[in-house]
Amino acid sequence: MAACWGRPSWHGQGWMAPERLYNQSMDVPNLQHVLQSECGLESGRPVVVGVSGGPDSLCLLDILQRLGYTLVVAHFDHRLRPDSSQEAARVGGLAEKHGLPFVVGSLDVAGFAREQKLSIEEAARTARYRFLFATARQQSAQAVAVAHTADDQVETVLMHLLRGAGLSGLKGMPYRSVMPGWDKEIPLVRPLLGTWRTEVVGYCQERRLEPVNDPSNSDLKYFRNRLRHELIPYLGQYNPQVKETVWRMAQVLAADQAILEEVTRQTWSSCLSGQGAGYVILSLSKLRGMSLGLQRGVLRRAIDCLRPNLRDIDFAAVERAVGWIGQPPHTGQADLVSGLRLYFENELLFVMEASARLEEDAWPLIMGGIAGSLGAPGELSLENGWAITCEGVDFGGWEGLSSLKGNSYHAWLDSAALTLPLHVRTSRPGERFEPLGMNGHSMKLSDFFINEGLPRRARPGWPLVCSGEQVAWVAGYRPAHPFRVQAATKVVLHLHLYKL
Repeated sequence: MAACWGRPSWHGQGWMAPERLYNQSMDVPNLQHVLQSECGLESGRPVVVGVSGGPDSLCLLDILQRLGYTLVVAHFDHRLRPDSSQEAARVGGLAEKHGLPFVVGSLDVAGFAREQKLSIEEAARTARYRFLFATARQQSAQAVAVAHTADDQVETVLMHLLRGAGLSGLKGMPYRSVMPGWDKEIPLVRPLLGTWRTEVVGYCQERRLEPVNDPSNSDLKYFRNRLRHELIPYLGQYNPQVKETVWRMAQVLAADQAILEEVTRQTWSSCLSGQGAGYVILSLSKLRGMSLGLQRGVLRRAIDCLRPNLRDIDFAAVERAVGWIGQPPHTGQADLVSGLRLYFENELLFVMEASARLEEDAWPLIMGGIAGSLGAPGELSLENGWAITCEGVDFGGWEGLSSLKGNSYHAWLDSAALTLPLHVRTSRPGERFEPLGMNGHSMKLSDFFINEGLPRRARPGWPLVCSGEQVAWVAGYRPAHPFRVQAATKVVLHLHLYKL
């Protein structure tokens, strides 16, 4: 094999990138160790191998087959070139020659990119991984294996560096990872991540493998290709071992990131207040008590929960969110990134999809403005599993009601001051209310809701118990001053708001 940059070798403590040129054939026993210890592959269970037909994937396929793994060959046709179907046929013929199952998928990636407003590179990646993991599920595979090399690792790290990534980007790709955006259980493994591309080419020559030459790999309109053919050779003028240096740096940062992820995981558990379809709820008070780095980590994890396929989380967006934690926007909500927004509610922070519907059974709710009439005795069911009851009780003094005193879900009103039946409805624009304890002074209901800390999204449907046109009780909060129980009261109406 021609002289090349040495492949990172295993030293018992991890992978080390040597810094000199030397001649050596690919160390297949070392790769067997990687497959078992780093990739976690087991013999006897199927592995879906993504095979494009290029040297990297042919090398990976040949090694896996030589080591006795049960394989399923998967090829994805991006349909970006007129002859792409011929490549699919060649890979299919190779699989047939070796008696391996073959699955092919295809998509008009250019059209998909336009439709989803993605770059061609991102659209191709998305479509390819969807296909690979769908195939893995169909084949009951233990993993999807792809042929990313040490050169790909270097290029990936540099791409993330130029885009302003933090540790999560600069640590590069792992040998094994589970990506919930593709599958929550089946891992993606990269056995050649410690092998340089020159070694792969030499291996193909030694094994007489005939890879397909993909001309798009030289097309400088693609960002990765410009890194590969222009930036990295240029950096090599300053440091001839720049690739080894970047590869080694990624290994160091990966270990540092693992420590930070463990701390963030523990912190996440302490401040997670809830989670549902399309949203995550965090405790603002807990967030405010964290260091800046942990605040960033928790926010990134929240974004990752909702957008697991988002590779580059915008730093500026995270910094804006950190600023809002300390001082929420006056509107109570703000756009975040990738169709997500922040919603502030009392001491809770919702990170949510714009279309997400939050669960609203935690409070009473009226849909359509009017719930109905309430007699004495009577019961009225609300829209979402709540109800209000009303009954008349002879009033013999507060002592007989002391067990419920201070419970805002109960109210007692002077029956003589009320007009029956009572009506239960929602608030009207500009409506005023005379809260008990304000000596007959009125205030806007909207201001009362704010003062009481009623969540903004609960206000439009919140039930009001009314006597005629007047609000007699803001259910769950305060009765109105004109209907208060006084010393001369003979009969009280006991109102009770409860969840069925």
